Amino acid sequence: MPVSTMTSVDGVLGAAAALLAAGGPSDPAGGPTPDGPLRVGVDLGTATCVLVVLAGERPVWVGAEPSGALRDGVVVDFARATATVGRLRQRAEAALGVPLTGAATAYPPCIPVGDARACRFVCEAAGFDSVELVDEVTAAHRTLDVRDGVVVDVGGGSTGVGVFRDGELVALDDRPGGGHHLDLMLAGALGLALEDAEPYKRTHPTESFPILVPGLHRIAENIRALTPDAADLPLHLAGGALMLPGTGDVLAAYLERTVVTYPHALLITPVGIARSAP
Repeated sequence: MPVSTMTSVDGVLGAAAALLAAGGPSDPAGGPTPDGPLRVGVDLGTATCVLVVLAGERPVWVGAEPSGALRDGVVVDFARATATVGRLRQRAEAALGVPLTGAATAYPPCIPVGDARACRFVCEAAGFDSVELVDEVTAAHRTLDVRDGVVVDVGGGSTGVGVFRDGELVALDDRPGGGHHLDLMLAGALGLALEDAEPYKRTHPTESFPILVPGLHRIAENIRALTPDAADLPLHLAGGALMLPGTGDVLAAYLERTVVTYPHALLITPVGIARSAP
């Protein structure tokens, strides 16, 4: 059965979600931004680009814009991706009153090195002088800090899986299949334009869910194939693609495994990317 736990992780994610919803400075009362070094994470994303700024471990600014510049983790529109990151960086600098010169960004596991470097080049072109690269599953783990379990990062284009035992990564892989493919199913079934499928899924979850169950089963089969030696471990779901009520139940029943879900799972990887920054 799926399990949803309230931990310190949820507090961090809740704070990040509140900042994203507010679209304003770190302190809603207008107080000063905390002193000290800031860490910046840029999640380029297939559907949404998210920028997170941390002071210590506390989120102080979070912003997001629709993306579409990536497909399956590969940059397909360099100019659009650069412009999106640049706008988010400028908004964060204006809100925090300090320049942001360094950042980290992430790529799906197992994509070619050249494609991973393209993610760095986007951030550099957007004005960051130094950019760290980290794979998305490792970034998600830096938020969740799973000791014994499987971190599943379902993004727009792919599903990345990392197996952790005693806190150490022992297997890492990914497969195509994620939120974009679910949107294709929904658009086809309902006769929607593809760009309208994601908003419809968020505003009409009850109507969308039955249509998407076969797609969730496909993602579950990918997880099964990527974890042949980890059937004893619980699955921890990260990423925005599966933030639909009932998703954890479907995966748990189909795979006959424990599934741990988190509120604001969309922000797990972006927060972890920021934690990977210099």
